[in-house]
Order: sequence, then C-alpha cells, then structure tokens
Amino acid sequence: MPGTVTMYSTTWCGYCRRLKGQMDREGITYNEINIEHDPDSAAFVEKANGGNQTVPTLLIVGDSGAESVMTNPSLAQVKQALGA
Repeated sequence: MPGTVTMYSTTWCGYCRRLKGQMDREGITYNEINIEHDPDSAAFVEKANGGNQTVPTLLIVGDSGAESVMTNPSLAQVKQALGA
C-alpha cells in the first residue's frame, strides 16, 4: 500500500477501533498515536477539528507526498487518499 497513515485516537473510541479493524483486514499499515498521552498530538487534532479533540483523525501522506487530514473517514476514503 503506497503512502503512510498516522491515526490519532483514544483508547475509548469505538470509531477508532472499527476503522483500525477495517484497515487491518485490508492490510493498510498505520502508526497510532493516543492523544490522551501526547499533548502535541492532541493539539494537532484540535487544530484540525476546529478546537475539538475529535477522533479518529488521520494524517495521510500519499505516494506523491500530498498530505490529507481526515476526521472519522470511511475505509474507502482512506484507500482513495492513499491512491489505492
């Protein structure tokens, strides 16, 4: 799978668990960062979401180097951003 995915999440987020399971089944690798343990990541999520700590927030760098930030995306949206 081209590109990279960073998922900003929390331990209690059901939407995060669902998307992680879908990406695991599709073989999409990702780096997960728990915003409850990383203040800089929490600040990134807040900036991306109008001051809210909405998760999952994904930072996707496509194969071309283009960056996308997505909040609670579908699996299809993740695959599209990766160019898959």
